[in-house]
Amino acid sequence: MPKTRMTNQRRVILEELRKLHTHPTVDELYTIVKARMPHISLGTVYRNLDLLTETGEVLKLDSAGSMRRYDGHIEPHRHVRCRVCGCIGDIFDAEADTPKVEELNVPGFTVTSVRVEYDGICDKCRAEQEAAEKQAAQAC
Repeated sequence: MPKTRMTNQRRVILEELRKLHTHPTVDELYTIVKARMPHISLGTVYRNLDLLTETGEVLKLDSAGSMRRYDGHIEPHRHVRCRVCGCIGDIFDAEADTPKVEELNVPGFTVTSVRVEYDGICDKCRAEQEAAEKQAAQAC
């Protein structure tokens, strides 16, 4: 991956992203970075995240129908996405089997990478669902 000059803006964006475990959207990260750099623009954050993604210093998490999120932790790991609120958590499980790209034979395709994402429900949403179910049961 090509390396680029680490500008002050890029450094701050990367530092703030790496502090987080929430996998923020561009808008969420922009709000955080703006507290440190009041004159930074949203466009600058977008451009720098794209560049940091291209150089492999940041992971871009895309899912159909979901807002793009970013991860500053690039060591191998998987993600779980809450099917209710869309928040993302990290799964660091060296024991989990990851399909080997070179072992996949898909007619009509050359597989270049593998991404495994799990669906689930976060603790907050689960608690809210349980509270709503309990309230509904009491209303009967």
